[in-house]
Amino acid sequence: MDNVVIVTGAGRGIGAATARLLASRGYAVCVNYRSDNASAEAVVAAVSATGGRAFACQADVSVESEVRALFDAAEQRFGPVTHLVNNAGVLFCQSPLAEMSVERFNKVLTTNVTSCFLCSREFVQRAKYPGAIVNVSSVAARTGSPFEYVDYAASKGAVDTLTKGLSLELAARGIRVNGVRPGFIHTDMHADGGEPERVERLAPQIPLQRGGEPEEVANAIAWLLSDEASYVTGSFMDLAGGK
Repeated sequence: MDNVVIVTGAGRGIGAATARLLASRGYAVCVNYRSDNASAEAVVAAVSATGGRAFACQADVSVESEVRALFDAAEQRFGPVTHLVNNAGVLFCQSPLAEMSVERFNKVLTTNVTSCFLCSREFVQRAKYPGAIVNVSSVAARTGSPFEYVDYAASKGAVDTLTKGLSLELAARGIRVNGVRPGFIHTDMHADGGEPERVERLAPQIPLQRGGEPEEVANAIAWLLSDEASYVTGSFMDLAGGK
């Protein structure tokens, strides 16, 4: 049976790097995106250019009906989904918690946590064989990201808890659930937070003295999805340069 993976939020950054890497390792890849069709199609084109299989599929994965449609589309194109990478996420401009609106806080939780829940539930309900899920959390779940992204950190803490609980529920079915916690990675998300050069500013405080690359996170995700990690579930891999 083919390995078929949905990577949410795969049009840029860690998601795009993961989609390209998994395709190079023989996965058929559903490149999910919410609004940026051009970036998602660029990922598909890069995969196709190297002989891989991928297609782009629009869905807001915080919406139940769109998650169902996403899985339907992947199944129709490639067959049963065997692997899932919950990568879609959002953050907003740096702010102390006291200045955050409830609308912002709820948007972050819905986008980052509800999407993970909905996609994981859909995967589990459809799964007929052993498989694997990797949830993309953040080192912020450990640090709390004070004065910048406490809402984002809280959402990723929730993702960690969901990861642990679901791993225990699914272990007997042979479905492994793990998480990665990136930090200080060179992606466009820092621009979303209002500081495109944030990684460069923080690099001297990182033990490895540099930021990470999306491909380095993708390598960890690919390993956790693979049979090489067949005895790993309910675990978290930090990719934050030693922080």
